[in-house]
Amino acid sequence: MAATIATEAPARAAKPWYKILYVQVLIAILLGVVVGWKLPELATNDWIKALGDGFIKLIKMVIAPIIFCTVVSGISHIQDARKVGRVGVKALVYFEIVSSFALILGLLMGNLIQVGHGLAAKPDAAAVATYVKQAESQKSVDFVLNIIPDSVVGALARGDILQVLLFAILFGFALMALGERGHRLRDLVDDTSHAVFGVIAIVMKAAPVGAFGAMAYTIGKFGPAALGNLIGLIALFYATAGLFVILVLGLIARLIGFNIFKFIGYIKDELLIVLGTSSSESALPQLMEKLERLGCSKSVVGLVVPTGYSFNLDGTNIYMTLATLFIAQALGVDLTFGQQLTILVVAMLTSKGASGVTGAGFITLAATLSVVNPALVPGMAIVFSVDKFMSEVRALTNITGNGIATVFVSWWEGELDHERLHANLNKTIDPSDLETAVTTG
Repeated sequence: MAATIATEAPARAAKPWYKILYVQVLIAILLGVVVGWKLPELATNDWIKALGDGFIKLIKMVIAPIIFCTVVSGISHIQDARKVGRVGVKALVYFEIVSSFALILGLLMGNLIQVGHGLAAKPDAAAVATYVKQAESQKSVDFVLNIIPDSVVGALARGDILQVLLFAILFGFALMALGERGHRLRDLVDDTSHAVFGVIAIVMKAAPVGAFGAMAYTIGKFGPAALGNLIGLIALFYATAGLFVILVLGLIARLIGFNIFKFIGYIKDELLIVLGTSSSESALPQLMEKLERLGCSKSVVGLVVPTGYSFNLDGTNIYMTLATLFIAQALGVDLTFGQQLTILVVAMLTSKGASGVTGAGFITLAATLSVVNPALVPGMAIVFSVDKFMSEVRALTNITGNGIATVFVSWWEGELDHERLHANLNKTIDPSDLETAVTTG
């Protein structure tokens, strides 16, 4: 009779609070607010601004290789090519339905609480001329053609998500067709993916510095006084985005079998990084890794998350409907029911061209206004000064929406590991740790 000796792993020492990333980022954001408010001359220094810009550039540096490796690896390991198409169709159906809810909620809130009325606004068209010019060049046919890169190297160098995604899908299919002959190349792609995630782990140590710089510069440049009469629009946008996350995304989460607040707690590191940088792209690589650890299929994560950054921008959709109504109310322009329906259709199309980068929502707003009613375009200057204060919530809503979308599509595909999902959300597994498997005999 063989004796079995069971040994318990020593209890992992709790990490000191000051070493936890989200705590560091939160402290950095608060310090940024104080410095921006009390020392605006220091906060608007180019070197302070460079802290935030530099961190975002470091993240964007690795987004293209992360997406390429993840998508290629996910597709090349799939035996059934039809699965890729099936996952893509399911993701697009989900995106369109949920985006419609975001647009409708924005319209409802904008009509119920008309914060734009009574605002004595004199728009300055020159202030938004650059954005209008960019919006005019954004045509639907150009957007479709721009998905096809002039060269693969150029797409990777520019970090164009959709172009990299297209090539990665084609390359993944080609690698899948090679079968056994492609196993060495698949292993190389997998190893490269792990190495790039290692780079991300190093870069993320600079997140508090980046968040401090971005927040200090924002507050220093615009200041609390910049909010002025527009505090109503900001509050309404925050409340609407919160309602969308709690009601719409909360119901989707409940359908799958988990609590939306636990999910938000699980991705709190990424949310705080987004809050500091106001760019949802800054947390994309980490989000993809965490969703895999949460129990989502690798192939689903690789397809849904990058696609969602162009096709599932819930926060941007809410912003466009609310801002359009606010500008119309401020300028005294009454929009008919037909024009408001036009906002839904146009915003659904123009939002597809926006990525998670700061300012993209403002450009798509210009595109939407120019189609709905050109008389509203100069009114963009009304919200220009506070757009920065709303871009954070746009990005936060976008990243939360894409996370829930990935979990939903994994569940729809029958590839969601519910045991790992609940273990992570209930914190029986530390998401910051690497996976460990313990077997006893």
